Amino acid sequence: MTKRMSGEPALGRRTFLRSAAFLAAAAPILTEAQLARAAAQTSAPPSGMALHGQSPNAPPPSMTLINANENPLGPSKAACDAIARVAPLGGRYDLNGETDLLARTFAAQNGLKLENVAVYAGSSEPLHYSVLAFTSPTKSFVTADPSYEAGMYAAKTSQAKVVKVPLTADCAHDVKAMVKADAQAGVIYICNPNNPTGTLTTKQDIVWALENKPAGSILLVDEAYIHLTDAQDTLDLVAAGKDLIVLRTFSKIYGMAGIRCGFAVARPNLLAKLAPFGQNAMPITGSAAARASLEDASLVPTRRKIIGDTRRDTLAWLKANNYKVIGDPQTNCFMIDTGRNGKAVFAAMKAKNVLIGRTWPIWPNAVRVSVGTPEEMAKFKVAFKEVMDAKPMALGDHVQHAEMDYYATL
Repeated sequence: MTKRMSGEPALGRRTFLRSAAFLAAAAPILTEAQLARAAAQTSAPPSGMALHGQSPNAPPPSMTLINANENPLGPSKAACDAIARVAPLGGRYDLNGETDLLARTFAAQNGLKLENVAVYAGSSEPLHYSVLAFTSPTKSFVTADPSYEAGMYAAKTSQAKVVKVPLTADCAHDVKAMVKADAQAGVIYICNPNNPTGTLTTKQDIVWALENKPAGSILLVDEAYIHLTDAQDTLDLVAAGKDLIVLRTFSKIYGMAGIRCGFAVARPNLLAKLAPFGQNAMPITGSAAARASLEDASLVPTRRKIIGDTRRDTLAWLKANNYKVIGDPQTNCFMIDTGRNGKAVFAAMKAKNVLIGRTWPIWPNAVRVSVGTPEEMAKFKVAFKEVMDAKPMALGDHVQHAEMDYYATL
């Protein structure tokens, strides 16, 4: 056994880095895609897919996919053109400095310093690393319930207590209850707009949480869906040097879920705490496509209207048919209280070739639905009415076991 020399620190930089690397590898970095896939893998895939250029684990091409909060519009033409431009340079890591150019563009557009912006392949990595960096067995992870689950699994890796706080009556984050939930909180996670409900928490409430949170804690504000609303974002609070990390992704309104790009935005000293956990080099295709998306001034408002119009039409149909929509959703997803077992509804919809989103333990009768194209939502309406008009069916054991087997590995 190696003996520590007198005066040598008990936990040096190398030891810390090794510890950080161990934590990062101790559990998977969960993404919306993985959580959606876990819910969908409740029956055997159709045979023969792999022979036709599709994975045997993939859904059939005919299936309507409104389960993972994806944007069916995909990346913009400008983003696709940018990918085509830089693809021939893919033999180099980042010959033209695409990732640096992306960070500079985002910082300039949002009144930030370059040192406030860290670029990642999506927002899942910085979400995971933020939880690992600021929670521990003595520093808890506080989250709304229901909300996006990935942070809770990261907290299990750091052996932190997970504190769940129910949403308010109008499905906003109950920031006062969250702030009071644990005086030893390390991270207070606010997904705004919220996934799965699609509902908003006001900027005023977030500012209140910042001003009243436990000393030494941070707010982790996940703004994956912020562009789908007219709500104020919180980047100005970063510029003002507050104790928060803001997450952004290009997976939603920008339609780049399969291309991967995102940001962690914070004070430099907060971002520095994420660095020991490492990250892969950004693909130049993702960086170039993201910058092209940012530089297209019409992209966000145009897509916000397209997706918003489809959401409003679907919600109006649901309410006209006396189905119970939860809260006042403002993004590309919403929840329906089906009044029966949500997993059974999920299975019945899947049998009709429409894949909707998962349930949350606190609301077992509710299902999340993503906003697809008008054509996809028309298929949803037909299938959902047929399912709800039918006699409620029992939830098959295979549905429960498949999901349980997946989560048991986390």
